Amino acid sequence: MSSVHRLAEKLAEDTLKLQDALQQDRLYIEVAQVLSASSQSLEEAFLTEIRVHLAERNARDFLKRKLTTAKQDSKES
Repeated sequence: MSSVHRLAEKLAEDTLKLQDALQQDRLYIEVAQVLSASSQSLEEAFLTEIRVHLAERNARDFLKRKLTTAKQDSKES
């Protein structure tokens, strides 16, 4: 893994943690704007990491909802 990708991954993780703590769901856009002023490569890698992490969150939420529904359905039967 290149240094750009390592930095992007860590920055994305840190950004999402702060974003959750502050309840600002678009904080990552502001961070990307800061990055774009100095490194397009890091900005692109960062945004890719953000998309991957958000997609994974959405998939996990979907699975939790499916499991909850399945449990409720089995109780009703």
